[in-house]
Amino acid sequence: MDVLTLGEPLIELNRQSDGRWLEGFGGDTSNVAVAAARQGAEAGVIASIGTDAFGDSLMALWEREGVSTVCVSRRADAPTGLYFVRHGAAGHEFSYRRAGSAASLMRPQDLPADAIRGAKVLHLSGISQAISADAADACFAAMAIAREAGVTVSYDTNYRARLWPLERARAVIHEAARHADILLPGLDDARVLSGLTDPREILEHYARLGPKIIALTLGGDGAMVWRDGEVTTLPAHPTTVVDASGAGDCFDGVFLARWLATRDVATAATAANRAAALSVRGYGAIAPIPTAAEVDAALAEEAA
Repeated sequence: MDVLTLGEPLIELNRQSDGRWLEGFGGDTSNVAVAAARQGAEAGVIASIGTDAFGDSLMALWEREGVSTVCVSRRADAPTGLYFVRHGAAGHEFSYRRAGSAASLMRPQDLPADAIRGAKVLHLSGISQAISADAADACFAAMAIAREAGVTVSYDTNYRARLWPLERARAVIHEAARHADILLPGLDDARVLSGLTDPREILEHYARLGPKIIALTLGGDGAMVWRDGEVTTLPAHPTTVVDASGAGDCFDGVFLARWLATRDVATAATAANRAAALSVRGYGAIAPIPTAAEVDAALAEEAA
């Protein structure tokens, strides 16, 4: 596969303006796989979900999106995780029901080692490691398998304060960053984790840990990309923000797919930056992710 992701897929329940709850899908690494697949990459997920109806819905989603489920296991003794999204003046608020989920029971010995060795990119995140100590160990084991096989390791810091204490998160995430070839931090998370505020200083901080490529997303202010000591700044795109949940995941998936297709960091980041701006125009983490044709059309319109 081009992009193989490792983490926890989730069912999303998104509160609408009329009070209804819209069912959708989330989980950062699953979102990345879908975003990569919509760009034409061959994507797959390493995940564990329940044998419940929510797990059935996720399997149906991946089938529709052309995302491989060869590495998905299903457990009758643990549920599929859920999360709720509410929208307010301060932005979106998340509430999770994931304690004891099937994904949190993931262990190093459960990893599909051959599939990891056969991928071009293995992508995982801080959330993949935050859901349990066993899951954190499994992620480090997967990274070791990938690096030994020459597989590119991609890592999104994705810090969530509700999942673990800052000091443990900082230690685990920064150690994982040392094993990543491509690092994909978001500015807000990076500021908390690094203790720095200036984006360029943050890029320099993470560059010292060893990644070859760093793409720092700046929310509504675009993105900055570091490679070989050179920094490229990508401006924000005017957009209508309806729901920003999943925008960073969209960026990651599009970036990885376009980088694999072109091996050009600037081209990949430009497409990913544009795709993220498109993805905030609708509700949910998955539904608004643009296709390759939509991203290309937006880039062409902008160029014209």
